[in-house]
Amino acid sequence: MSRIVALTGTPGTGKTAVAAALRARGLEVLDINALAREAGALAQRDARRDTWEVDLRALGEALAERALSVEGTFISEGHLAHLLECDLIVVLRCEPDVLRRRLEERGYTEAKVDENVWAEALGVISAESRETNVPVFEVDTTSSTVEGTALAVLHAIGDGVEGSVIDWSEWIMDNA
Repeated sequence: MSRIVALTGTPGTGKTAVAAALRARGLEVLDINALAREAGALAQRDARRDTWEVDLRALGEALAERALSVEGTFISEGHLAHLLECDLIVVLRCEPDVLRRRLEERGYTEAKVDENVWAEALGVISAESRETNVPVFEVDTTSSTVEGTALAVLHAIGDGVEGSVIDWSEWIMDNA
Protein backbone atom coordinates (compact mmCIF):
# COMPACT_ATOMS: atom_id res chain seq x y z
CA MET A 1 0.00 0.00 0.00
CA SER A 2 1.39 3.38 -0.94
CA ARG A 3 1.18 6.68 0.88
CA ILE A 4 0.47 9.62 -1.42
CA VAL A 5 1.81 13.07 -0.58
CA ALA A 6 0.34 15.87 -2.69
CA LEU A 7 2.91 18.58 -3.47
CA THR A 8 0.82 21.50 -4.66
CA GLY A 9 0.71 25.26 -4.89
CA THR A 10 0.02 28.14 -7.22
CA PRO A 11 2.05 28.07 -10.44
CA GLY A 12 5.47 29.63 -9.79
CA THR A 13 5.81 28.61 -6.14
CA GLY A 14 8.53 26.04 -6.89
CA LYS A 15 6.75 22.70 -7.22
CA THR A 16 8.69 21.45 -10.25
CA ALA A 17 12.10 22.45 -8.89
CA VAL A 18 11.36 20.94 -5.46
CA ALA A 19 10.00 17.77 -7.09
CA ALA A 20 13.30 17.43 -9.00
CA ALA A 21 15.26 17.85 -5.76
CA LEU A 22 13.12 15.19 -4.07
CA ARG A 23 13.56 12.86 -7.06
CA ALA A 24 17.34 13.37 -6.76
CA ARG A 25 17.06 12.19 -3.15
CA GLY A 26 15.48 8.95 -4.38
CA LEU A 27 11.81 9.69 -3.76
CA GLU A 28 9.20 8.57 -6.25
CA VAL A 29 7.60 11.71 -7.75
CA LEU A 30 4.71 11.72 -10.20
CA ASP A 31 4.03 14.79 -12.36
CA ILE A 32 0.24 15.20 -12.27
CA ASN A 33 0.24 17.36 -15.42
CA ALA A 34 2.02 14.63 -17.38
CA LEU A 35 -0.32 12.01 -15.93
CA ALA A 36 -3.33 14.10 -17.05
CA ARG A 37 -1.99 14.10 -20.62
CA GLU A 38 -1.15 10.37 -20.54
CA ALA A 39 -4.55 9.45 -19.09
CA GLY A 40 -6.50 11.54 -21.59
CA ALA A 41 -7.84 13.66 -18.72
CA LEU A 42 -7.43 16.99 -20.52
CA ALA A 43 -11.06 17.86 -21.24
CA GLN A 44 -10.91 21.02 -23.34
CA ARG A 45 -8.79 24.10 -23.82
CA ASP A 46 -9.86 27.31 -22.09
CA ALA A 47 -8.35 29.80 -24.53
CA ARG A 48 -9.42 32.84 -22.50
CA ARG A 49 -7.50 31.64 -19.43
CA ASP A 50 -4.73 29.95 -21.47
CA THR A 51 -5.16 26.62 -19.71
CA TRP A 52 -6.72 23.18 -20.01
CA GLU A 53 -9.80 21.99 -18.16
CA VAL A 54 -9.04 18.66 -16.49
CA ASP A 55 -11.35 15.72 -15.89
CA LEU A 56 -10.52 15.18 -12.22
CA ARG A 57 -12.35 11.85 -12.07
CA ALA A 58 -10.25 10.41 -14.93
CA LEU A 59 -7.08 11.89 -13.43
CA GLY A 60 -7.95 10.47 -9.99
CA GLU A 61 -8.50 7.02 -11.49
CA ALA A 62 -5.14 7.20 -13.26
CA LEU A 63 -3.44 8.25 -10.01
CA ALA A 64 -5.09 5.42 -8.07
CA GLU A 65 -3.93 2.93 -10.72
CA ARG A 66 -0.38 4.30 -10.56
CA ALA A 67 -0.42 4.14 -6.74
CA LEU A 68 -1.01 0.39 -6.93
CA SER A 69 2.44 -0.07 -8.48
CA VAL A 70 4.33 1.96 -5.86
CA GLU A 71 5.44 0.70 -2.46
CA GLY A 72 5.79 3.23 0.34
CA THR A 73 5.55 6.99 0.02
CA PHE A 74 5.31 8.76 -3.29
CA ILE A 75 4.66 12.35 -4.22
CA SER A 76 2.06 13.58 -6.68
CA GLU A 77 3.22 17.00 -7.88
CA GLY A 78 1.08 19.64 -9.52
CA HIS A 79 -1.31 22.48 -8.80
CA LEU A 80 -4.24 20.00 -8.86
CA ALA A 81 -2.61 17.32 -6.68
CA HIS A 82 -4.53 18.40 -3.57
CA LEU A 83 -7.83 17.70 -5.36
CA LEU A 84 -6.93 14.02 -5.78
CA GLU A 85 -6.64 11.14 -3.33
CA CYS A 86 -3.76 11.72 -0.91
CA ASP A 87 -2.67 11.20 2.68
CA LEU A 88 -0.83 14.50 3.22
CA ILE A 89 -0.88 17.82 1.39
CA VAL A 90 2.17 20.08 1.21
CA VAL A 91 1.27 23.51 -0.20
CA LEU A 92 4.15 25.63 -1.49
CA ARG A 93 3.45 29.35 -0.97
CA CYS A 94 5.19 32.50 -2.20
CA GLU A 95 4.82 36.20 -1.37
CA PRO A 96 2.64 37.65 -4.16
CA ASP A 97 5.12 40.29 -5.44
CA VAL A 98 7.87 37.68 -5.73
CA LEU A 99 5.43 35.29 -7.40
CA ARG A 100 4.47 38.04 -9.89
CA ARG A 101 8.13 38.46 -10.84
CA ARG A 102 8.61 34.70 -11.28
CA LEU A 103 5.54 34.39 -13.52
CA GLU A 104 6.48 37.42 -15.60
CA GLU A 105 9.94 35.89 -16.13
CA ARG A 106 8.18 32.78 -17.49
CA GLY A 107 6.39 34.94 -20.05
CA TYR A 108 2.88 34.51 -18.64
CA THR A 109 0.31 36.98 -19.95
CA GLU A 110 -0.65 39.85 -17.66
CA ALA A 111 -4.09 38.32 -17.11
CA LYS A 112 -2.61 34.94 -16.19
CA VAL A 113 -0.08 36.56 -13.86
CA ASP A 114 -2.83 38.54 -12.12
CA GLU A 115 -5.07 35.47 -11.78
CA ASN A 116 -2.30 33.42 -10.17
CA VAL A 117 -0.98 36.22 -7.95
CA TRP A 118 -4.44 36.88 -6.54
CA ALA A 119 -5.12 33.15 -6.14
CA GLU A 120 -1.92 32.95 -4.08
CA ALA A 121 -2.69 36.09 -2.08
CA LEU A 122 -6.14 34.76 -1.23
CA GLY A 123 -4.77 31.31 -0.41
CA VAL A 124 -7.07 29.48 -2.83
CA ILE A 125 -5.09 26.24 -2.91
CA SER A 126 -4.55 26.32 0.85
CA ALA A 127 -8.27 26.82 1.44
CA GLU A 128 -9.16 23.99 -0.96
CA SER A 129 -6.61 21.77 0.77
CA ARG A 130 -7.99 22.51 4.22
CA GLU A 131 -11.49 21.54 3.05
CA THR A 132 -10.25 17.94 2.83
CA ASN A 133 -9.85 15.61 5.79
CA VAL A 134 -6.13 15.41 5.07
CA PRO A 135 -3.33 17.07 7.08
CA VAL A 136 -1.97 20.21 5.36
CA PHE A 137 1.55 21.58 5.70
CA GLU A 138 2.44 24.97 4.14
CA VAL A 139 5.96 25.97 3.13
CA ASP A 140 6.96 29.55 2.28
CA THR A 141 9.27 29.45 -0.76
CA THR A 142 9.65 33.24 -1.07
CA SER A 143 13.29 33.33 0.00
CA SER A 144 14.00 29.65 0.54
CA THR A 145 16.37 27.69 -1.66
CA VAL A 146 15.10 24.69 -3.56
CA GLU A 147 17.10 22.42 -1.25
CA GLY A 148 15.76 24.20 1.84
CA THR A 149 12.21 23.77 0.59
CA ALA A 150 12.86 20.10 -0.24
CA LEU A 151 14.06 19.58 3.36
CA ALA A 152 10.90 21.25 4.67
CA VAL A 153 8.80 18.90 2.51
CA LEU A 154 10.74 15.91 3.87
CA HIS A 155 10.10 17.19 7.39
CA ALA A 156 6.36 17.40 6.66
CA ILE A 157 6.39 13.88 5.23
CA GLY A 158 8.24 12.57 8.27
CA ASP A 159 6.06 14.31 10.85
CA GLY A 160 2.78 14.17 8.97
CA VAL A 161 1.39 16.93 11.17
CA GLU A 162 -0.23 20.13 10.02
CA GLY A 163 1.99 23.19 9.82
CA SER A 164 1.21 26.86 10.24
CA VAL A 165 -1.01 28.78 7.85
CA ILE A 166 0.72 31.40 5.69
CA ASP A 167 -1.24 34.64 5.53
CA TRP A 168 -0.80 37.27 2.81
CA SER A 169 -3.71 39.45 4.05
CA GLU A 170 -1.42 42.44 4.64
CA TRP A 171 -0.37 42.26 0.98
CA ILE A 172 -4.06 42.13 0.00
CA MET A 173 -4.81 45.25 2.05
CA ASP A 174 -1.88 47.09 0.42
CA ASN A 175 -2.87 46.02 -3.12
CA ALA A 176 -6.67 46.03 -3.10
